[in-house]
Amino acid sequence: MAKRKKLNEKQLAAIAILSLPDRGGLTYKQVAERVGVAESTIHEWRKLDHFNDEIKKQVLRNAVADLPNIYASIPRHIIEEGNAAMFRTYVQTLGMLTEKVEINDSSEGASDVDSIKAELERLRQRKNADN
Repeated sequence: MAKRKKLNEKQLAAIAILSLPDRGGLTYKQVAERVGVAESTIHEWRKLDHFNDEIKKQVLRNAVADLPNIYASIPRHIIEEGNAAMFRTYVQTLGMLTEKVEINDSSEGASDVDSIKAELERLRQRKNADN
């Protein structure tokens, strides 16, 4: 397991701002000024995987607070817009709709397919004979 790199206080302060929508309305230069580093430092941090991973985690933590309001608004959008895709996604997230495919691993499946094909051929021949 890789050792997790520590972030310093200035990096954590930058992450708090960078994880906001549109960086809280700030430019990278303004973020750097608020944090107390050069703008180039912010750009260098953005190249670090562990820094970006922490931004993603903070975005997720921020989004969790909005989930109750988002879920409450979904039925209205579905009804007013007739959005079937949103309805499907909504019921899936509630665990009411799942995509389940069962595959029979035995050789019986092959014989079932063969018997179906044989029955189809028999019906085709019967239809042709009736015409």
